[in-house]
Amino acid sequence: MTAQPSNDRRERLRTARLYLVCDTAPGNSALPDLLREAIAGGVELVQLREKQLPDEELVSVAQAAHALCERLGALLIVNDRPTVAFESGADGVHVGQDDLPVAQVRELVGEQLLVGLSTHAPSEIDAVDPALVDYIGVGPVHETPTKPGRPAVGLELVRYAAAHSPVPFFAIGGLNEGNLDEVLQAGAQRVCVLRAISSAPDPRAAARALRTRLDGALGTSAP
Repeated sequence: MTAQPSNDRRERLRTARLYLVCDTAPGNSALPDLLREAIAGGVELVQLREKQLPDEELVSVAQAAHALCERLGALLIVNDRPTVAFESGADGVHVGQDDLPVAQVRELVGEQLLVGLSTHAPSEIDAVDPALVDYIGVGPVHETPTKPGRPAVGLELVRYAAAHSPVPFFAIGGLNEGNLDEVLQAGAQRVCVLRAISSAPDPRAAARALRTRLDGALGTSAP
């Protein structure tokens, strides 16, 4: 598969608003079904966060997920595993503060792939190098069972990121349609969600509701 030009990926990232994180076996539906519905509802980035599968199995799953996302018009990011992201042809990799240093990640995946980084404090936002990192996650805004033991950062860090982040940022952590307005008012233009879409009875409708709220606040139109 021919790699997308890095500038195309980065332009799509810049204009993206709604990011879904899911594992390879989301609760209410098979992964391909969830991806079809979520992307139809307005999701533009998907992160495959899988802690259990060995690398070789995850490469196969990520290849299929990327092919589907590419066909439907979304970017696919792999969590934590740069080698899997590179070997599967994914659009990027996302790492945390305790994973490989971003300089090493960039060396592993090259210039073509996107690199995302989780941040939880102003100092971590200040330390972001735009030459290495394409976007950051800011959170968790609210405590969430997907990150046990990680204290909520609240809206203050969202406000800080809006004023100081050198790269696009996605607010993340316990976000849903009911509390979306407060993060938008704090300065977020992009959000990342998990259960709000993957655990919804109708993932397409859930994504559409979030995307409509995002686009309405930012004066843009959903696809």
